[in-house]
Amino acid sequence: MPEPTGVSILLVDDHPVVRQGYRRVLESQDGFRVIAEADSAAAAYAAFKAHAPDVVVLDISMKGASGLEAIRNIRARDNRACILVFSMHGEAALVKAAFAAGASGFVTKSSEPAALVRAIRMVIGGERALSDDVAHALAADSLDPMQSVLDRLGEREIEILRQFASGLTTEQIAANLHLSIKTVQNYHYLVKAKTGLQTDAQLVRLAVNSGLTDL
Repeated sequence: MPEPTGVSILLVDDHPVVRQGYRRVLESQDGFRVIAEADSAAAAYAAFKAHAPDVVVLDISMKGASGLEAIRNIRARDNRACILVFSMHGEAALVKAAFAAGASGFVTKSSEPAALVRAIRMVIGGERALSDDVAHALAADSLDPMQSVLDRLGEREIEILRQFASGLTTEQIAANLHLSIKTVQNYHYLVKAKTGLQTDAQLVRLAVNSGLTDL
């Protein structure tokens, strides 16, 4: 039996209806095959290991560990992996964190389906792909004399801030990221030190204003 041809895709989103809709969009394209789906960062990594897709299309905001953690783990396994972020949020700080983790492109869910298809073809071809609104956000950010306070944070610090602002406890964050409780506490302290914020309420407000959480 001949091997199937075309672009194989792993689709990662924690909303089944969303996955179903975009699966139809992608498989309507000539040569596109969704070979697996996942609803969490852990499931995304397992599916990547099991199926070795040509490209991973994943959301950033998921329950538990976010897409940032999935990107990090997948790229640690295969540093050539093509990963396209597909998110409701396109704030510059979040986009830069995704690229720092190893993303190949970033498209917002407000984009036309054609933009997602075009972005997949671009990352498969080795190009960096951005939807128009993301490109605009990055350009505006680069011209802002007051750089985002999140630019002071590392990608792991941003992930811990996101989970904390989403209401997770230190113990839950430690379990999600396979870290010790002490390490998470240290990161929490570092986030406050680097941002100059003193209270947890201020951290939550920062995360909300930066699009790190849907609260």
